[in-house]
Amino acid sequence: MSGSPEKKSRYRYLADNIALFSISNFVSKILVFLLVPLYTDVLTTYEYGIADVMQVTLLLLVPALTLNMGEAALRFGIEYAGRRGGILKTGLRYVLRGDALVVGLCIIMFAFSGMEIRRYLLLFALLYAANSLYEFLILYFQGCEAVPVVVIGSVCSTLVMIVSNIIFLLVVRIGLNGYIFSQIISFALSSVLMLIIGKSAGVVPPLSEDDELKKEMLKYGTVMIAYSTGSWINNAADRYMVLAICGAAVNGVYGVAYKIPAILMVFQRIFAQAWQMSATKSYKDDKSAQFFTTMYRTYNSFMVSGCAFLILLVEPIARFMFRKDFYDAWVYVPPLLISVIFGALTGFLGSICLAHKESRSMGIATSIGAVANVAMNLAFIPRYGAMGAAAATAISYCIMWAFSYWFVRKHVVLENNLLSDVLGISVLVAMMLAMVGNLPAKYIICAVLTLIVILLNWKDMMTVVGVLGSFVRSRASGKK
Repeated sequence: MSGSPEKKSRYRYLADNIALFSISNFVSKILVFLLVPLYTDVLTTYEYGIADVMQVTLLLLVPALTLNMGEAALRFGIEYAGRRGGILKTGLRYVLRGDALVVGLCIIMFAFSGMEIRRYLLLFALLYAANSLYEFLILYFQGCEAVPVVVIGSVCSTLVMIVSNIIFLLVVRIGLNGYIFSQIISFALSSVLMLIIGKSAGVVPPLSEDDELKKEMLKYGTVMIAYSTGSWINNAADRYMVLAICGAAVNGVYGVAYKIPAILMVFQRIFAQAWQMSATKSYKDDKSAQFFTTMYRTYNSFMVSGCAFLILLVEPIARFMFRKDFYDAWVYVPPLLISVIFGALTGFLGSICLAHKESRSMGIATSIGAVANVAMNLAFIPRYGAMGAAAATAISYCIMWAFSYWFVRKHVVLENNLLSDVLGISVLVAMMLAMVGNLPAKYIICAVLTLIVILLNWKDMMTVVGVLGSFVRSRASGKK
């Protein structure tokens, strides 16, 4: 492969991290994917609806109550390698403060609640404490560029969750309690394991006070609250509104619909984890615009093509994954898949802004998307039920992406063909309408449209295949 050493270094760093994150994500997500039939067979739609609300609540509270210390640890850990003792102490301090606040609130609510609600409060307090530590450590070790520790922690979490789920759901048979207990145990044990391995690897230094860096981390994290909260509203507000308007059973069906988009999100997460580190290391480079453009176009091409395949195969996948009343969830999947694409691209653009320590623009973009999301949910759900929520989520993510694309221009101008992007999304919308509308010959229509999507994105996909293939060959031959 031709190119400067700096260019090769950037792509190699990204490719190496993608390879490592692929191991953890594929192992973790595929194994969890195979558990979905168990969940939908053992749990009722009501129980799954309650568990889903707990999980999406974590997505809001963990970043907000820890003041995004995980994101700050990732950002500053890469830049200030010699000050990681202060980063770790500051992060753990705010994680523990968040834990104390949630436990205190749950105790207060416990005193005024019925028996069933008390059970949920106890489960949620334990789940929050375990998850907040786990999420912080995952991001901290990414910031230390200790990707193998992240991979081991992620795989451990998955394996523990699978074993405990089988025990609690099939052997002990304690239903929802067992489903939540398995997550608590997996997060807690994985956190302990990462700390032990990280210490032996030298990336868990003695804790130290660093007031100057603490101020920088707090400034960075608090400004990000608008961004993380807006992202949460776009990702989770629909679940609360479906629960309130349609009931827990419908929310359970709607919540399980997200399991198929989670297949696409495996690839999104692999790239996002590696990209966030690359963006932070490369944003000051003279040729960063070219690097960012290439990665954006390639990322977009793979996500759109993957979405087309999943829309085409949505019903067969649903037959495998969903049991009993959960099968009806397949109809909500196509619009949710499209929302994943816009969410992924927004995250890509957000990483560029965050690398420049500028989260205000992303906060504005996500806030606009969040307001639109809530407004459309209030208008659509009473009339169209959960399908209205799915449509509102897709449209709000599109709005958020459009503003993010505009705002990122202050840092880097992407040399991208927007017309081609719009055409690709339009084809996906046509596939969605054909599938959800149950048109005659819908599979033939969607197969042809999938081929069109692949042809539109072929060139960009082959670019990254060539780059990665070049690295694989160089690794195999022992070249540096």
